Amino acid sequence: MKPVHRLLLAAVLGALAVGGFAPLEWFPLTACALAGLFALWRSRPESAPATAYAWGLGLFLAGVSWIYVSLSRYGGMGVPLSLLAVLLFAAVLAVFPMLAGWLFRRLRRGSWRTDALLAAAAWTLSEWLRTWFLTGFPWLIVGYSQTPPSPLAGFAAVFGVHGVTLALTLVAALPVFAWGDRRRFMRAGAAALALVLCGAGLARIAWTTPRGASVSVSLLQGNIEQSLKWRPELLSLSLDTYLDLARRHPARIVVLPETALPLAFERIPADYLAALRPAGSDLILGTVTFDRDGSAYNAAVSLGAGGTRRYAKSHLVPFGEFTPALFQWTLKLLSIPMSDFSRGGLRQPPFSLAGEKLAADICYEDAFGEEIVQALPEASILLNLSNTAWFGDSLAQPQHLQMSRMRALETGRPMLRATNTGMTAFINPDGVVLAQLPPFVAGGLTVNVHGYDGLTPYARWQDWPAVLLALVFLVAGRFVGRPSGRQFPRMSG
Repeated sequence: MKPVHRLLLAAVLGALAVGGFAPLEWFPLTACALAGLFALWRSRPESAPATAYAWGLGLFLAGVSWIYVSLSRYGGMGVPLSLLAVLLFAAVLAVFPMLAGWLFRRLRRGSWRTDALLAAAAWTLSEWLRTWFLTGFPWLIVGYSQTPPSPLAGFAAVFGVHGVTLALTLVAALPVFAWGDRRRFMRAGAAALALVLCGAGLARIAWTTPRGASVSVSLLQGNIEQSLKWRPELLSLSLDTYLDLARRHPARIVVLPETALPLAFERIPADYLAALRPAGSDLILGTVTFDRDGSAYNAAVSLGAGGTRRYAKSHLVPFGEFTPALFQWTLKLLSIPMSDFSRGGLRQPPFSLAGEKLAADICYEDAFGEEIVQALPEASILLNLSNTAWFGDSLAQPQHLQMSRMRALETGRPMLRATNTGMTAFINPDGVVLAQLPPFVAGGLTVNVHGYDGLTPYARWQDWPAVLLALVFLVAGRFVGRPSGRQFPRMSG
């Protein structure tokens, strides 16, 4: 196979891997796409960085193309520049898979066992690096493709999404690197099957327990078009829509999504807030707040019997909520309202409402599992307030919901999502969506939710067991045992 054909094949495999993620959720497809990449690594180890880069480019161009919508339709950037920005963004993200390919090429020893360990460990570590480098971009971590019904989802409560990634890449790598010898292929297949069965067994363990009586919660979805939301003459559209929804969907706790009202909290009339919160109920409102020094925060504010409390978003989105120092020139190309926020603290107390402790996070924050668990064990319910209207009717909406499902699995807590346009949902601690509003309709989702007590292993130790295990595999792949006397036979191509 010619080098250019190998790169094209790798790119196609990367694009096909997106089918394992929501909304399709054909979770075996991602495993097959990874197995195809590892087969390319095995047949031509010297080209592993290049094929990994092409695989990553295909994955990100197909999987995060929704960024184009926010840049062109809502950010005011011209079509050519928007397309170029998406291409450059995918090209930068593909460097992380390339790093995994480089590690594999650099450390491999030619033994099927050690090379399978190396491939899985290098991939997992490169994705972990992507979650925090330059504030992180965890989208399309391959472990997210394994939410239920995948049996590998059972690893989430113990090792988190990176542990799921490590298990997935091992399942994909072991048979590939053992190919060509019947006995070792059978051993590799048995090891991969054992991992799958182990994940299925872990999924049956109840790491946390429900507490007390349930509480009724209404999650409101106003479905205000993003291009209309911030127009001053249409302010009444947002105010009237959410007041009507609150009246038609009463509950003990009423939740409005991120920046539901295009007003700073300090400017919302008191009588309007009182109308949103009938007697006997509590309110959580996604809004913008200001400090005395004029600093703005993307926040959630609770109004209840205990008074007014605020959660300020801590993990801000580059270019959407703050602009890095070296990129101030991009403000001339984009037109994004309220894009200069200050950061809230990493550890903020959960809201105490209706006898429960609700840990709020805002939009993109629930992509970071190690940050979500900071509210545990105190928090009994997780609450995400999002505004993904920026990305229109694209893959961003179901992909974001899938990441919320992983947070529920990792923490053993129910996850509630209130969004402006979708996906508003109630997720059980086992990662299953129990109730959901259709996207792009105005409505309210009223559910009865039990808070949960207890800690999963992941909530105790976060990402470190998965990262350390990957490092052990990396060291074992490089230094444990001896390289085979002869290289295993090349696969065709």
